[in-house]
Amino acid sequence: MSRTRSRSDSIREDEELRLPRAPGLFRRFWARHPVVTDVLTAGICLLLSVGSAGIVNGADPAPEATEALRPLLVVLVVLACASLLMRRRMPIVPFTAAVLLELVFLTTMRDGGTPLVLFAAYALAVYGSTRAAWTGYGISVGAVAVIAVPLLAIGAVTLQTAGNAVLNCVILGLIGTLIGVNVGERKRYLAAIIDRSRQLLVERDQQAQLAAAAERARIAREMHDIVSHSLTVIVALSEGAAATPDHEQARAAAASAAETARGALTEMRSMLGVLRDDDSPAPLGPLEPTPPHDTVAAAQRAGFPATLAVSGNAAVSPAVAHAIGRVVQEGVTNAMRHAPTATTIAVRLAYSPESVTIEVVNDGVSGPTGNGGFGVRGLAERAAHVNGTIESAPDGGGRWVLRAEFPASGASSTSAASSMEDNA
Repeated sequence: MSRTRSRSDSIREDEELRLPRAPGLFRRFWARHPVVTDVLTAGICLLLSVGSAGIVNGADPAPEATEALRPLLVVLVVLACASLLMRRRMPIVPFTAAVLLELVFLTTMRDGGTPLVLFAAYALAVYGSTRAAWTGYGISVGAVAVIAVPLLAIGAVTLQTAGNAVLNCVILGLIGTLIGVNVGERKRYLAAIIDRSRQLLVERDQQAQLAAAAERARIAREMHDIVSHSLTVIVALSEGAAATPDHEQARAAAASAAETARGALTEMRSMLGVLRDDDSPAPLGPLEPTPPHDTVAAAQRAGFPATLAVSGNAAVSPAVAHAIGRVVQEGVTNAMRHAPTATTIAVRLAYSPESVTIEVVNDGVSGPTGNGGFGVRGLAERAAHVNGTIESAPDGGGRWVLRAEFPASGASSTSAASSMEDNA
């Protein structure tokens, strides 16, 4: 559903565009009061028309046979000049009326003609188009000439009357068309520039909204990974410390929980740095994710049977290394939370010159499986950022497999997203 634009919206847009004020007091007045301008134009044209054609000043050059047409001529002149009030919305109407009035003056032998052609040709060029203006000019001159020549040939009009009618259309129409084309082209050019500027403003706002949405999604992923993994480890260590009668083991578990909490606070502070001012001493981006062997070691300290196997060369791009760390962290965290009876949590990293494969397998799945939460969605987004694939599903026999494959270079399929991720 389209929203009606208010005048205040246009004013705010113009302020955003920083448009200069229209030059000159009179031009600003005419631009703000178009109806007054049109009424004055029609009035001036009416006075010039009835005066130059000798309709009201008694200088009637027409024969007595056309004397009875004087009231009709006055009505036609008034209607034709009044049509100028429509010149902004339908410029073809006053132009047609001007040509018809010129033909009426020709047939009634009014030598003075009318300046309506000048105003109508100008309006057609400014409020219509350049092509319409020149086409109308050619048609008007041709129509008057086609009518004037036969009338002159049969002696119905004098040479002066025919010549005045044709010259009136040629000269006044040409002047009005030339001025109107110049003014109209400038008007349309400025309108196109302003319209393009408004489009750029809208696109700028849309890009800012997209960037903000992408940044919120990135922060949500990082916050989830930090909080979920760290709290899971802390909970496991705290439960173990509370359950064991060995004071040394309880002290070690408590120390590990405190260390995990401090690491999470450090990452959290770095993550929230992106929301602070530019002069903040906090870094404007998250720290490097926990390496896979640190994630596995934290799970082992919490009492889980986690193992890590690495094969191949670990030469990958920073973006891929970031994604690997988060995938391993999420996979191990999910196993710790949802498979507490697992006898193994196996993490395997296989590096090759072209790609890297990550697998996190546990054998403690029991009961119905869900569709995944924010963590799995975040992993899918990370995989898309580095142009990789990820799959998380049961593998039968109580096993759950989280498998991801990333290109070693981490070339993103969406350059804007990868740039945002790398610059964060």
